Amino acid sequence: MTIPEPQLSRYHHPVSVDALQRAFKTFLDPTRVRILALLEREELAVQELMDVLGMAQSRVSRHLAILREVGLLADRRDGTFVFYRFTPPQDAPWRDTWALVSKNLTNDPHRERDATALERVLQSRAARSRSFFDSVGPEWDALRKVFNDEALRAHAVARLVSPRLRVLDVGTGTGILAIELARLGLEVVAIDHSSRMLDAARAKIEAAGDLSVNLRRGEASELPLVDGEVNAAFAHMVVQYLPSPGEAIREMARVVAPGGTVVIVDFLRHTHEWMREELGVTWLGFEPQEIESWFDEAGLGEFRLEVHQGLSQNRDLPATFIASAWTPE
Repeated sequence: MTIPEPQLSRYHHPVSVDALQRAFKTFLDPTRVRILALLEREELAVQELMDVLGMAQSRVSRHLAILREVGLLADRRDGTFVFYRFTPPQDAPWRDTWALVSKNLTNDPHRERDATALERVLQSRAARSRSFFDSVGPEWDALRKVFNDEALRAHAVARLVSPRLRVLDVGTGTGILAIELARLGLEVVAIDHSSRMLDAARAKIEAAGDLSVNLRRGEASELPLVDGEVNAAFAHMVVQYLPSPGEAIREMARVVAPGGTVVIVDFLRHTHEWMREELGVTWLGFEPQEIESWFDEAGLGEFRLEVHQGLSQNRDLPATFIASAWTPE
């Protein structure tokens, strides 16, 4: 009787010893593993990584260069800042080795400390935006005219829902959009993290008459609503101020009932540094691919992106976009 020789599975891909050795060597350094674990959770700049890890720039930058060289990181420039994010490896030795390493990170003594420090960094991002809006308060109505966005708002509002349904206005500011939505016959829940902004919005709403607007104080990353509480969620020129835009879109998707709409309006990627100083923005716009990825990660479908060129008589403005998608039925 002839015994057949064992056959390799068609799914088996031989891995070279050199490739395994390089993967092991990369992941053997605890600092590099900590950096990857952090960037798997959040996109961060070098200074933010320095703050979380408590390390000098030279040391952090050296590890980032190594991780980028082996293809584990992607980076993008936002004005004068460079942000890094983890790109999950697809090749077998890297993918399998990282799976083994990350599976055992629960026992890493640095894990809890790094998570706490990361939360402080993200809170610092949010605090800069909150401080700006608390200082501006009701003056925002005059300042925001630089956006020249009345027509854009009208286009975006048309993406919402039929009258008499309930919608969420994230980052309502002084309540201008919330009032417009309520006048269309919608029941509006309006959220903002600035008490001064909410005071200004309350005064405007009371002056506007009998409108259905429910003001609540809260963060875009932790909306004070239960799951499926509204039929649509809307964020107009808000995402550029948020410490974690993707997290905010996931929250918007959470509070929208099945079959509802999530809409955001903001700027495409640009280089207008004056917006940081004059308007207090956190991000200099966004790439279409990252916008779509946030919607995908939030479980939203039928993504649409509409681009409008910046229009202003006084300032050179970047292009804007209206992005929308639906929550699954």
